Amino acid sequence: MDLQEFESVETKQSKLRYLALGDSYTVGEGISKGDSLPYQLVDELAEEGYSFGEPLVIARTGWTTDELIRAMDEKPPEGRYDLVTLLIGVNNQFRGYSLEIYRSEFGELLERSIEYVGSNPACVIVLSIPDWGVTPFAQRMGFERGQISLQIDRFNWINREESELAGVRYVDITAISRRAGDEVNWVAADGLHPSRSMIQAWVEKTLPEAKACLNEK
Repeated sequence: MDLQEFESVETKQSKLRYLALGDSYTVGEGISKGDSLPYQLVDELAEEGYSFGEPLVIARTGWTTDELIRAMDEKPPEGRYDLVTLLIGVNNQFRGYSLEIYRSEFGELLERSIEYVGSNPACVIVLSIPDWGVTPFAQRMGFERGQISLQIDRFNWINREESELAGVRYVDITAISRRAGDEVNWVAADGLHPSRSMIQAWVEKTLPEAKACLNEK
């Protein structure tokens, strides 16, 4: 093996591993994969000198906490990860699921996330649930914005409290999402999901937390 081949193998083996768990806000509904949250975050981290392999994304549009748990049961992530993000709950709110069930299932997802990073809660980042009540879709369909916002806040109160108890990192992106009513380019073509620009704002707020985790390694 010559030097170039050795360096190539060494680089591949030293790639950091990132697991992204969630729903449409993670998978990037309505935009390209490269513009989604996990890929934008990896790109930003690369500019800071952190070399990641392709993120493992376990997320699907419409998923609730129980559906994410079932998907992970059916095909569990293998090995240890250097970073995990968790963003889940909007569909629990949309379907009118109970707060108590959300707390229980979110807590289970947190426990699993911490296990995936080798029992290091500082390398799990929870992102708060965005507020879709400000979107053109919500207005077009006649949803009451104030009621949606109130419900989103209640779910976020739970995921923040559970995150603090677990000792994981927490990033509030809800306030950013509520600016979508004033930022015309922050909503995807479907009128509901975030555009690349909004997700970029989420990533900018998440980046310091990700770096803080990686700098401790």
